[in-house]
Amino acid sequence: MKAPTPPSAAGPGPRSSAPPAAPLAPSAAPPASRDRTPPVPADLDLRLVRSFTVVAEHRHFGRAAADLHLTQSSLSRQIARLEQQVGARLLDRTPQGNELTEAGQAFLPAARAVLRSAAQAAARARAAAEPSRVTIGYISGTIVTPAVRALRRRHPDADVRTVHLNFGDVAGALLDHRADAAVGRLPFPTEGLHVTVLYDEPRALMMPRDHRLAGKDSVSLDDVADEPMPRIPDPELDAFWRVDPRPDGRPAPDGPLIGAVEDKIELVASGQALAIVPLGVGTAVFRTDLTLVPLRGVDPSHVVLATRAGERGRLVTAFRSYAEALLNGGPAAAQA
Repeated sequence: MKAPTPPSAAGPGPRSSAPPAAPLAPSAAPPASRDRTPPVPADLDLRLVRSFTVVAEHRHFGRAAADLHLTQSSLSRQIARLEQQVGARLLDRTPQGNELTEAGQAFLPAARAVLRSAAQAAARARAAAEPSRVTIGYISGTIVTPAVRALRRRHPDADVRTVHLNFGDVAGALLDHRADAAVGRLPFPTEGLHVTVLYDEPRALMMPRDHRLAGKDSVSLDDVADEPMPRIPDPELDAFWRVDPRPDGRPAPDGPLIGAVEDKIELVASGQALAIVPLGVGTAVFRTDLTLVPLRGVDPSHVVLATRAGERGRLVTAFRSYAEALLNGGPAAAQA
């Protein structure tokens, strides 16, 4: 799937019949504009910018500091230095957490773009210096081993690496050049990516072995209409994996907000919620206190291979062909 081609620029406007303005004298300076945005300082520290984006994501200094492996006081000093460099207050502390100021809201998308551009520039430099290195990403419940083995066997000179990705990080890892190809599950943002469906995978309900529905051949959404299900921060992922809204228009019952698959598994095991998962996730969850029951009446999940749009490197091209040939039967076939 390729990003849409931007429209072409507009042609020249109507020609003016007014005489040209007289040139400014050499000593004259253009009038200052009160609305002119001050230039970004040349010494803007990307480390501080990254810290700001993490605080903006968590809206909480304590959680952001833990994520960055910093103390709260050190993180506060970093944000203060960034605000000094930018020339505007970016965050306000409130009893409920931290809120972006108007300046912070304007700065956040540009900050993310700057970080992504810096990561891409570094990755392209590394790729040019090391053309025989490739990194293959995968998420839990998927298997890339047969294709990776084929790539290593056919290209013994290559440095082939694998990296586990969080279920919501496939697009980010590719666009940030942390991975060159990745096997993941839709939905995720596909702009700027080339995506190929490898196989469809039925969805199932994960539940404790002592649940009233455990052992059934299959279940429907009506059977679990009132069962809470863990929520995911990403709205598109959340809607798909909780089937929200339900086919009859009712909202799915809310469960606790989670940030990782492991949190979901623990909630289910403790009896606090049920979870809709790919049927193949059973290959990655070795817990005797849990079971999966196929869920009927819902669309399957699509397991896909994704690469950056326009990527034509020899190793990525080779891996794509091996993945399409060897990974199209799902985890069971890959382990056969």
